Amino acid sequence: MKSTDVEQAVESIAQELHHGVSVEDLDGELIAYSSHQASADPVRVNFLLSKKVPSDVSAWQLSHGIATSVRPVVVPANESLGMLGRVCVPLLVRGFRVGYLWVLHEQAEQAPDDILAALPGIRPLVDGLAGHLLDTNTPESDARRRREAEFLSACSGDDAAVESVAGWPEVQGRQPWVIGSIMERSADPDTTMAELADPEAAVLLQRISVLHATVGRRPALFSAGALQHAVILFRDMAGRGEHAEVLKRYSAEISRRGGHSERPDILGLSEPFSDLRNLPDAYAQSKSAVQAAAVDPLIGPLTDYRDTGVYQFFAAGRGGLPAQSVHFRNLQEQDRNGELLPVLELLYDTDGSVADVAAQLHLHRSSVYNRLARVRSVIGADPLKGRTRLELHVAMKAIRWAQRPRL
Repeated sequence: MKSTDVEQAVESIAQELHHGVSVEDLDGELIAYSSHQASADPVRVNFLLSKKVPSDVSAWQLSHGIATSVRPVVVPANESLGMLGRVCVPLLVRGFRVGYLWVLHEQAEQAPDDILAALPGIRPLVDGLAGHLLDTNTPESDARRRREAEFLSACSGDDAAVESVAGWPEVQGRQPWVIGSIMERSADPDTTMAELADPEAAVLLQRISVLHATVGRRPALFSAGALQHAVILFRDMAGRGEHAEVLKRYSAEISRRGGHSERPDILGLSEPFSDLRNLPDAYAQSKSAVQAAAVDPLIGPLTDYRDTGVYQFFAAGRGGLPAQSVHFRNLQEQDRNGELLPVLELLYDTDGSVADVAAQLHLHRSSVYNRLARVRSVIGADPLKGRTRLELHVAMKAIRWAQRPRL
């Protein structure tokens, strides 16, 4: 992919529309512009010189919904900014955005009607431009896809793929490694349905987002995208500052490319390993960590497998639905209004602090004590003592684990 492909596409679009056009990426950086200059206003001139959209102009453009729209957006003139009217055409590839095409009004043009009427006729040119930008955003895209597929095969236990990955220059001599799985904490039903309807687009969104999230981050050696999550090979390093930055950037990238507001994402990390034959086990650990974080709000957005507590036992099991004890089944049956189990679980999770439970659930302390008394009455045992406490706490976490996203 050459930059001349983008430039030629921009010139062709400008000639068809008889208007000046420019293309910018999602960060407001100039990618290309047409030679047509008849409609150059101060904002356009400054943009072509600085290669970056000023913050006040960006705010004006974003206020008209360009970041989430999938159709052309009319951005009216703004005299205080020295800005003529414009039409923004989101550049989309399989449902996610790769940039923006801007079409400028002429000096005497009061309405965008002519521009909007002409856009359907140049749809192939616009789609071609978006495709060129996709290739620009993913260098060596064909080779990258092959390498990502091989990496995921290695994570799944393919011995030949593991041997091949071990010979990659970015991997050799960088041990110990850590595998990270990254995904949305709570899946939006609409998003999940969209993934099922077009899995190729969902994988592509993950690939591009995690690639951009890891560029320039020191411990990130390689990344790949799957249907509902992305996978990252890190070099093990002290601290989690770099990993937190990757998580932050991933959330921003996947939100703006998916066209929705920033969402709560989570990153689960495996134990360090120095033999790539342990890559499949480490991948399983990272998935278990991120699954535990997805169902348990007390596990933070960035978690290590070792810190997921009892979920490590559930992950190692091979059963289906969790077995239920008599005490827990009786308690579930009697807790029809959902008043007892939330108090009990939070009490266990906060080391028996009634004050903390009352504060978090906005209850009076006496209400917490009354509900504990009701639990004792239902099960005929003290829920704060020894084996009963362990039994009930594990049962609650088993129910959460059964609701985990399947990766």
